[in-house]
Amino acid sequence: MHRMNMNHDRGARPGVQPHPRFRAGGPHPGADYMGFLGGPAFGPRGFGGRARKGDVRSAILSLLGEGPTNGYGLIKAIHAKSDGAWRPSPGSVYPTLQQLVDEGLIAPTSQGPRAEYDLTDEGRAYVADHADEIAAAWTQSRNPWKEQGDLMTAARKLAGVVRQVAAEGTTEQRASASAKLDDLRRELYRMLGE
Repeated sequence: MHRMNMNHDRGARPGVQPHPRFRAGGPHPGADYMGFLGGPAFGPRGFGGRARKGDVRSAILSLLGEGPTNGYGLIKAIHAKSDGAWRPSPGSVYPTLQQLVDEGLIAPTSQGPRAEYDLTDEGRAYVADHADEIAAAWTQSRNPWKEQGDLMTAARKLAGVVRQVAAEGTTEQRASASAKLDDLRRELYRMLGE
């Protein structure tokens, strides 16, 4: 019973060893210090880069307009085209593919577990008629942190130093750092007000 409680307290199931990264209490892979700084686990819609159902549909139609591919290829292409901000799950891609087949907008070009899909003539007409709606799926899925490049890199570096001062600094050093950060925050707000 004691062993089970000890594992439960660590967040693991009884008898299951936690991932080596978590044994020492390290950060979750992909999560950046103070999550507001972004990172691969964070997309424009929050954790995991979840999208609305219509966005998956629009993204699939957009990519199939470029050429036939299979479901896994669509998942990889969406992830790449969104700069890593959005990686749809198979549970959203494959049902959407089936729905598009049922609507007559796409058709499988091969059979089997890795069947490729392509737009039908009706699908090409739909994509042409709804070009703005389909393009909106990509503008909403871009990684906002990637566009801020240098600024966010500097913020991550600053967060690293703040973390080090908090862990290793003396009381006076922490107080001084806190005051300087408050001054910097005020200065940045002043700059935005100009």
